[in-house]
Amino acid sequence: MTGSARDLPEAPTGGTPVAAGPRTASGHDAAWPPFRAAVLRELEDFFASPAHRVARSPGFPLLWERIREQLAGGKLIRPRLTLIAWRSFAPVPRGGDAAAQVPDAACVRLAASFEMLHAALLVHDDVVDQDWRRRGRPTVGELFRRDALAAGVGEEEAEHAGSSAAVLAGDLLLAGALRLATTCTTDPGRSRAVADVVFEAVTASAAGELDDLLLSLHRFGAEHPDVQAILDMERLKTATYSFEAPLRAGALLAGAGTDDAERLARAGALLGVGYQVVDDVLGTFGDPEVTGKSVDADLRSGKATVLTAHGMQVPGVRRVLEDLASGAATVARAREAIADSGAREAALQLAAGLVGQARELLDGLALPQAQRAQLDVLCHHVLNRDS
Repeated sequence: MTGSARDLPEAPTGGTPVAAGPRTASGHDAAWPPFRAAVLRELEDFFASPAHRVARSPGFPLLWERIREQLAGGKLIRPRLTLIAWRSFAPVPRGGDAAAQVPDAACVRLAASFEMLHAALLVHDDVVDQDWRRRGRPTVGELFRRDALAAGVGEEEAEHAGSSAAVLAGDLLLAGALRLATTCTTDPGRSRAVADVVFEAVTASAAGELDDLLLSLHRFGAEHPDVQAILDMERLKTATYSFEAPLRAGALLAGAGTDDAERLARAGALLGVGYQVVDDVLGTFGDPEVTGKSVDADLRSGKATVLTAHGMQVPGVRRVLEDLASGAATVARAREAIADSGAREAALQLAAGLVGQARELLDGLALPQAQRAQLDVLCHHVLNRDS
């Protein structure tokens, strides 16, 4: 990865209040609706192409269709960041604002590659976490697990079949993402630069997924990771491919200089980690009806978060978390202890500090007003979302 996780600044101790509003009220982008539609068409065309099917395999058509269905329903955050970065540095066509133009085909394909990469990593993450639901519906693995049960195999064998099918599904999505990224432009210099960003993002995410798995093995023991170790993991696992890479790749595709692309990506890394810190808070204190996820899962599984890292520094909270790991305390009691320790407020303040640093980096870039407004709205969203 360009820049290691340790490049992330130490956890800030201050920052703007989380409730602060956006610095500008304008974040509307007229180019987004047609671009979004173009990205969805690109993905549909990919799945419909005969070149991406295996006619001689009886099982492949079902797997392929389930992969396509799993991809639907996303917020398309990564494609939108790709577009913002591309429009920040692409020359405005003669005859009017770029917003009025047909979406750039190269940028559309690159954006679609990031959405497919996101789907691939979610499928693999569900295998690692042994989750069987995603976006409110059964995962690819769960559907194949049910098929195996219906065929009369045992529970353990059915679970293995489901996990195996999910691994294959994630592999296919990953290959598709790389195919789209490496064919988005015929310009050899830009093609190589963009491909390198995507490949580095895949490597970083794999490393972060492994780190997350290994950190969770401690289950509130003496070696529980500190806040900085968790920030490093969250940058690798999610922030790099979700924020940093789309911004860097979109800028490079548009012809931005290396320094400008790096500065934009650096801001993205900070925003991405801030987003994950807020995600940790929502995963423990959010409203399940809004977030779509359980507020018990992270604590029950022993997941290391900035909340647990803060709580482990308080002797009374540490005892409760250790009791939770041994089965002597409930998740509700652990959540109450973490709340009483001030961990929630500390995490939100940490996120605000990260976003504040991102704003400073963005202020140093000569960005068009429209794209600056959209990034400003993103900064606000990171700190003020509820799902």
